[in-house]
Amino acid sequence: MIWGIQLDWYTSVFELIDMRSFSNLWFWIALAVLWSTASHWVLGVPWDMVLRAGKSEGQSVADLETLVRINSDRILFIARESGILMTGFASFVLTFLVLLGFVYEREFAQAVFLLGTPMGLVWLLSVSTARRVQRLQMSGTVLIKQLTRLRFYIRLIGMIAIFVTATWGMWQNMSSSALGG
Repeated sequence: MIWGIQLDWYTSVFELIDMRSFSNLWFWIALAVLWSTASHWVLGVPWDMVLRAGKSEGQSVADLETLVRINSDRILFIARESGILMTGFASFVLTFLVLLGFVYEREFAQAVFLLGTPMGLVWLLSVSTARRVQRLQMSGTVLIKQLTRLRFYIRLIGMIAIFVTATWGMWQNMSSSALGG
């Protein structure tokens, strides 16, 4: 009997909390946190540090340049050492998610695809910017402008991704409610 009560409790919880991705509040919270974090940490540097360096001279600019150099080295090392492997694995995962999500109509795979694909673009943009920063040995105002430009593109990708995800999510929710479940 205890198991029967426990099963009813689990059933009640899962009815109360819809476990489908696009109708789940936690998915939308995760989406907001993902893009908030992506636009705050530009090339691994917190945005408030970039703003502080833009307003003053001296130590804050030197700290920014040091942190950008360290993170650019790290990003480029990862891209150099395992870039081909990461590209192959990411391609496999995204292809798997497309097939599972859009061919076999699994909502969770669609949600992960809509989270992961734009973040892949952000990663590629970050690698490209890190290369440019190192190649041109950017510093001072030029570096701050480059980081500002990168943040603009990350936020643009984020806005487009959120719009597409919200549109697709609303379509999925309307479709599932029209079908009765």
